[in-house]
Amino acid sequence: MSDIGHVLVLAGGLSYEREVSIRSGRRVAEALRSAGVDVEIRDTDATLVPAVLSDPPDVAFVTLHGGAGEDGAIRSVLELLGVPYVGATPDACRVAYDKPTAKAVVRSWGLNTPDSVALPKETFHDLGAAAVLGRIVDRLGLPLFVKPSRGGSALGASIVRTAEELPAAMVGCFAYGDTTLIEKYVEGVEVSVSVVDLGDGPVALPPVEIVADGGVYDYAARYTAGRTEFFAPARLTQEATEACAAMAVAAHAALGLRDLSRTDIIVDETGRPYFLEVNVAPGMTETSLLPMAVEAGGRDLGALCTSLLEVAVRRG
Repeated sequence: MSDIGHVLVLAGGLSYEREVSIRSGRRVAEALRSAGVDVEIRDTDATLVPAVLSDPPDVAFVTLHGGAGEDGAIRSVLELLGVPYVGATPDACRVAYDKPTAKAVVRSWGLNTPDSVALPKETFHDLGAAAVLGRIVDRLGLPLFVKPSRGGSALGASIVRTAEELPAAMVGCFAYGDTTLIEKYVEGVEVSVSVVDLGDGPVALPPVEIVADGGVYDYAARYTAGRTEFFAPARLTQEATEACAAMAVAAHAALGLRDLSRTDIIVDETGRPYFLEVNVAPGMTETSLLPMAVEAGGRDLGALCTSLLEVAVRRG
């Protein structure tokens, strides 16, 4: 048995990504138990705080996706309760969770990221959707990629190849958030690079290449077995692989993250990587990218999660 003590895995929540979060929590709990760790899984409902006060855990592992799991709120509560946890601080989460803000930060560090415009729903009401959308196409060109400024799992995200498709894409996006991020779409190889820091500084795991059925890595492609083909490590040149690793580590540092993160990148035909977004609570399901990267790097998921918990305990 591990000497870490009582570990609390937080999973579920009330975001659109609840079911994915439950699956992530279950996978992490199973991996930790296989490593001899005493694990309790809890949802983030009204019973959480009383339960923690009556039986304080030694450390927590947050596997909540979207909303409170990634915007720092639950981590703030854990700090109020005096519970050490794996992952970024509340302040860092708030910056990373807001995609336009994260893009501005990494751009200030010299990282490539597609040109974009972030606009709230009210702007279209006040100024007129047709006029605003026309200027977006004039400025960024086509194709475009439309996604909510917050949230994950590609919910509300879509590729826009013609100007006529943009209004419907915006409506679909606003169903998942009040602000939309419209990016210039970069054709290329989609990869994800996970970063872990076990106390000696952030290190990139092997990049995972994503080849989605139909060409769009949407919610169904992410969480339905067989809908997407993955290559770990990615089929990139050595130079492109190193550039992606450097970008992920730099984004991790620029955004003030700790312990673990996952950066999504597009590599264009010249081998140049473009930062898309970063995830402070990477998925841990059977089709998620971080566990694939862990395996490709010759590591064991249970051992890695245990090491991350040990780092959090020492920090706490």
